[in-house]
Amino acid sequence: MSSTDPITALDAYEADALGAISQAQSEAELEAVRIQFLGKKKGRLRELQSILGKVEPDQRPVVGKKFNGVKTGVEGELQKRREQISRPQAALSGLDITLPGKPIELGRKHPLTQTIEEFKDIMGRLGFSVAEGQEIEDERHNFEALNIPLDHPARDPLDNFYLAAAESAAGGPVLLRSQTSPVQIRVMETTPPPIRIVCLGRVYRPDTIDATHSCMFHQMEGLMVGDSVTMAQLKTILHLLAKAYLGHEVRVRFRPSFFPFTEPSVEADMSWGDDWLEIGGAGMVDPNVLRAVGYDPDEVSGFAFGLGIDRFCMQRYNVTDIRRFVENDVRFLRQF
Repeated sequence: MSSTDPITALDAYEADALGAISQAQSEAELEAVRIQFLGKKKGRLRELQSILGKVEPDQRPVVGKKFNGVKTGVEGELQKRREQISRPQAALSGLDITLPGKPIELGRKHPLTQTIEEFKDIMGRLGFSVAEGQEIEDERHNFEALNIPLDHPARDPLDNFYLAAAESAAGGPVLLRSQTSPVQIRVMETTPPPIRIVCLGRVYRPDTIDATHSCMFHQMEGLMVGDSVTMAQLKTILHLLAKAYLGHEVRVRFRPSFFPFTEPSVEADMSWGDDWLEIGGAGMVDPNVLRAVGYDPDEVSGFAFGLGIDRFCMQRYNVTDIRRFVENDVRFLRQF
């Protein structure tokens, strides 16, 4: 240190001290640096104080202010380095594992997924297997094989999602399936009777979206084909399904209706409080449908039904707006 230039000596002291502090890698090394630069007996700060005592009176305010600033700065950097060394090494890279972590939130299945899985389980106990199918269909499987003629309103382009610039393997137009019934057709085309299946999945119709309608929703359709299948068996299956899913006794009634793919056709209702709730359409498989897949309607008979999974789920959990299922509001979904 120069005894004639206290400002220069203070600058040199500060540079040396800060360099030594930054190089210290442990508590012991940092303590050695403290003693070297701030020790009261043999530290370099003590040497500086002796120099300051020889400063001319007119220079003392400037030098004293510089001394206090350097001393405070070195002490501050020493404390910062001490805190860094006391934390885990990971903290130096921005990750401080000593801080409280964010709790991991467990996810859960969507209420519609829960309903689908429960339907599969119930129908499995009733002897039905699950058949999967494609969501993009050709007109034969979505309409023609289901006895829906070309002039039927259900085939109107405004009532379906036809895919532009896309064709089926046979060269005809394709569309997003409007029901899961094509799965039944494809199974019957490749499987001889008896058959007992359910088909579950998304279907698409350009309905106006409101509290009870959506352009995409979920269906479960059931099919049973074999020897002497009857409407009584159909009603029994629907009764057992509704009772098992809702967890209490229900009544099921049939009202005459019309569907191209069943004959006779019915609307199925179940008791709901003091009223009746429509749960879907059903009926005996139309002979034309059996012929379309190569079955002999004189040898076998069958029933089919279709239910809205979304509406069953809404009724069970008292959900009043179907749109809540697709809004992805976790506050709503956490309730199930």
